[in-house]
Amino acid sequence: MDLNKALMKEKEMIEKTIAIGSKVLYLTRRQCAGLGPDTEKTLELIKETLIQHGNKDYEMPAKIGIHPHEDVFYHAMPAYLPFQKACGMKWIECYPRNPKEYKLPQTSGLLILNEVLTGCPVAIMDATWLTAMRTPAVTAVAAAALHPDAETFGMFGCGVQGIGHVEYAAKTLKKLKKIYVYDIHEDAMDHLLEAVKGKVEVEVVKGTSFEQVTKSCEVLSSATLITKENISAVKEEWIQKGQTILPCDLNTFWEASIQRNADKYIVDSIDEHELFNGMGYFPEGMPEITCETGELVAGKAKGREFKDEIIVCSNIGMSVCDMAMAKFIFDRALETNTGLLLDL
Repeated sequence: MDLNKALMKEKEMIEKTIAIGSKVLYLTRRQCAGLGPDTEKTLELIKETLIQHGNKDYEMPAKIGIHPHEDVFYHAMPAYLPFQKACGMKWIECYPRNPKEYKLPQTSGLLILNEVLTGCPVAIMDATWLTAMRTPAVTAVAAAALHPDAETFGMFGCGVQGIGHVEYAAKTLKKLKKIYVYDIHEDAMDHLLEAVKGKVEVEVVKGTSFEQVTKSCEVLSSATLITKENISAVKEEWIQKGQTILPCDLNTFWEASIQRNADKYIVDSIDEHELFNGMGYFPEGMPEITCETGELVAGKAKGREFKDEIIVCSNIGMSVCDMAMAKFIFDRALETNTGLLLDL
C-alpha cells in the first residue's frame, strides 16, 4: 500500500470517532498513562523509531525555544514519522526551580497530534507521561547496543526518570546483576527502591556517593538538571576504561572533559546538540560527534569496537520518539472510546 492510500485509510478510521476539522480529542495525563504502551512495547516502539531516525526516514527540525528566565527553557518540538503516520508537535518547558519553590513538577507540557492527509489537529494530550517513558527507553536501547554484556548499571538522579531508567535498563541489559542508584536526597533513593520493588529482578542498591557509583558500574546514566553551567558532579579521574556513559542532562552533570576526551561521543540528534552549543550549553566547546544514536541502532554506524573504549552517548530527547508514543496512545484512545471531544 502506498503512503497516500495508507493515509486515506487512516483518515477514514479516525473519522469514525472524530469529525476532522471540527472536533479534537483531549486526553489527560491519567488517560495517557492508562492507554500508553507498557515497558516492553515502549522499548519496541522506541527502538523502531530510532531505526527510522537512523535511516533518515523522518522530518524533525531542531528544537526552538524561548527563555523567560535565565534558568528555564520552553521547547517547541515538531516531527513527522511516515512509518507511523504520525505528525505533530510537543510544547514542553523545564523549570528546575519548580519542585523546591512551588511544589510543582520540573517539566510539564502538551502535545498536538495532526491527521497527516488534511493537516487538521485531531488530538491534544498531556506530554509529560510519554516524555517520562520514552526518555529512559532511548537510554536502555542505546545501552544494549553499546554494552550488551554489562553486569552493573548506575543511575544518578532518582526522580521519575531515574525510576524509568532502572526499570528499562533491567529489561535490555540481559546480563545485568546489580544496579546502583544515587541522589543527593536520600528520600528520593528510598522512593525509587520502593517504586521498582517487584518490577525489577536485578538487585537495586543505594550508592554512597557520586564517586562510589561511578567506580562500581560499567554503564552509567544521569537524569538531573540541564543548566548552562557544568556542575561536574562526576570527575574524569573516576572514569575507567571500557565504561559506557549515557547522559540525559546534556553537558551539565559530568565534568566536561569526560565527554571531550571520550573515545566516541554519540548523540541522539546532531542538529539539536549544535543548537544547544550555539545557546551556550557547551561553554568549553562541544566534543567531536561520532554518529547519532539512531545510526548506531540501525546498524549504520559502529558502536563499541574495543573493550577499553570510553563511550559517551548523549540523548537529550527527540520529538520523533514523542510522536511515536503519542500515535500509539491516540490509536488506543480511538479503540477504547477514551477522551473528551472538544469543538475546534
